[in-house]
Amino acid sequence: MASFLMRRALLDAVRVPAGTRSMSELAKIGNREWVGFGFNGQPNYVDRPDFPMPAVRFRPDTPDVKALREKEKGDWRKLTLEEKKALYRASFRQTFAEFQAPTGEWKGIIGWGLLLASMSVWIYMGMKLFVYSPLPESLNETNQKAQLRRMLDMKVNPVDGLASKWDYENNRWK
Repeated sequence: MASFLMRRALLDAVRVPAGTRSMSELAKIGNREWVGFGFNGQPNYVDRPDFPMPAVRFRPDTPDVKALREKEKGDWRKLTLEEKKALYRASFRQTFAEFQAPTGEWKGIIGWGLLLASMSVWIYMGMKLFVYSPLPESLNETNQKAQLRRMLDMKVNPVDGLASKWDYENNRWK
């Protein structure tokens, strides 16, 4: 059933011409001008450095923008800097420098990471203090030395183990 639905969806996608759009898609963009294909063929606006030309203009056409567009068709030297900026802002929300500028989001991520690390250390310390029982007596340094001496005296594994590395005549490690 799933493969049938997938095949059906793919066939429907192939059969519909790219220029044909439903009224619901056109209602989403309002009275903004559709100026290109976009990065996925849908009438949406996204600032992307890898695909710098969005499918629709950022702002809808107002009488001011329409007048500027008519003036734009003539000599660009007659346009003032403010008019050029207004035309740019009607088509694009941000400049490349604006949408590629660092946001400082990394600071929050580092902060949350350090907070979680700090909480885990406090939880570990609480568990060590209140939950875990104390270490057994056999893990004290003096008891471990006595255990080692006992193993050497018993000559435990004398061929290739611990006792093979002890010099019994000079009473030291080889």
